[in-house]
Amino acid sequence: ACWKTYLGRPETDQFRSNAMGLLGMGLASAGHLADALTVQEAELAMTRRLGESEDAILVVQGNLASTYSMLGNIEKALSMERDVYSGRLKLHGEEDSNTLRAAGNYAVSLHDLQRFEEAKSLFRKTIPVARRTLGEENVLTLRMRWTYARVLYLDEGASLDDLHEAVATLESVAHLWKRIFGPAHPETQKAQEALKGAREALAKGGV
Repeated sequence: ACWKTYLGRPETDQFRSNAMGLLGMGLASAGHLADALTVQEAELAMTRRLGESEDAILVVQGNLASTYSMLGNIEKALSMERDVYSGRLKLHGEEDSNTLRAAGNYAVSLHDLQRFEEAKSLFRKTIPVARRTLGEENVLTLRMRWTYARVLYLDEGASLDDLHEAVATLESVAHLWKRIFGPAHPETQKAQEALKGAREALAKGGV
């Protein structure tokens, strides 16, 4: 209904643009991913055509990358997430929360594609910044450390040092997550399971 209300307005109308963005996100949230992709691709093309700000374009690219990821097109998502991270870094610097969020999304896709060395390199550059600027108990900081630990212990070429680091990192993350969000939080159990996986990998030994 929101989109239909503004459909007849010119492309330059801000209400139409906002409605298009809301429609894309709503479709994605409802699981209508193919429809969301169509809307978001059209939104990105329109945003570029109208010469919108770089920030506005990065927001649309980030949403589109998320939809690509949910559709299983991780390579396409990765390419866009790399562009979003690079753009955020250039515009706002490494300490900006949106830059760090973009780095986290980019690293998750590297993890999903098992490009572990690239993921480790990115995390080792950005996690210290997140810990310093956002704090140890920030959700983004915790998720970045969590995924970094998974990258360490899932890599078949992991050394014993890597595995020890993964266990230590997940012990810290699991403890903080339980203290902050409580034992009933669904992610608390997942953190414990990740810690169990890291300990099992360590028990088997590294290369």
